[in-house]
Amino acid sequence: MAADTPRQYVPLTCHGHSRPVPHIEFSHFEDETYYMVSACKDGNPMFRNGITGDWIGTFIGHKGAVWQARLSPDASTAATASADFTAKIWDTHSGELLYTLQHDHIVRAVAYPPDNSDLVATGGMEKKLRVFDLTELAGSGGGESPTIPASDGFEIGEGVHTASIKFICWTQDPNIIVTASDKTLRWLDLPSRACIHQEVLDGEIKSCEITSLSPEYSSPSDIGGGKPILSVAAGKTVYFWTGSRAMDELKRIKLPYSIASVALDVKGRKFVVGQEPGTWAKVIRYDDEVEVDTNKGHHGPIWSIAFSPDGKLYATGSEDGTIKLWKNCDGFYGQWKGGATERPAE
Repeated sequence: MAADTPRQYVPLTCHGHSRPVPHIEFSHFEDETYYMVSACKDGNPMFRNGITGDWIGTFIGHKGAVWQARLSPDASTAATASADFTAKIWDTHSGELLYTLQHDHIVRAVAYPPDNSDLVATGGMEKKLRVFDLTELAGSGGGESPTIPASDGFEIGEGVHTASIKFICWTQDPNIIVTASDKTLRWLDLPSRACIHQEVLDGEIKSCEITSLSPEYSSPSDIGGGKPILSVAAGKTVYFWTGSRAMDELKRIKLPYSIASVALDVKGRKFVVGQEPGTWAKVIRYDDEVEVDTNKGHHGPIWSIAFSPDGKLYATGSEDGTIKLWKNCDGFYGQWKGGATERPAE
């Protein structure tokens, strides 16, 4: 262990889910706060205050496990992907169901573009990437919360996926979508609907997320120069890409153990991984790859890790059915009291 071990703060534990939590995501800032959405195999995704972890509401309506949950860029809607063969779009203010996207097999992944809350992409066991324009769907289904057949979406890269699509990441360039399927990352171009690049990784891709701080917190000195970063965990290796299309590889780091999840702290120049098998989150410096901390507390593998939009905390979602929030700054923040001196303003 490195000598400069950071001070450990007690994590906050968010209870409420009754089954494993395969995915969590934070929103960007909205009126000086931000939100978190969590998927759960109990079929009841939850919406929370991201700073405190306080429960705001549960989206009720899925009839199977929810594998993934994401918030729209303006945090006004949430999209969820479920084993009940649907993706659903929800109103985050009222909790009401807005649309059901009816698929022919389990839906594993959903994604919004970075700056458009009216588009959503889905993927899963059908091995098809589809994009839906919610404004066009609004009038088509009728009723309070219309059910839209998946065939109403635009299929991208027809026939290119040979296994279930587990993750979808919409890059800063809204014409490029990255998918994770088995061991392969693919970059797909929306205008041509073609796969323009692919990479076969070290093992099955267990985690694949585009991370970016809110614009007011990002700076050119961050890893990636302030651009969003694609962080991927596959086998025993973590990978980081950047650029508007997430095609510029920054680094790949081989670890001595297999990992289920990864998230990058672009300001603090470190990353957090969830070991599998195992229940610990390891904190590792990005530049010299030295492990500086081990976060213990979960009782099952950590399937998803996400940093808040200011980078001052991160959340872990686990097989044990809990979400934990870990402080990543000095002084007072959220539910934590101070104790360490505040860092001078940058």
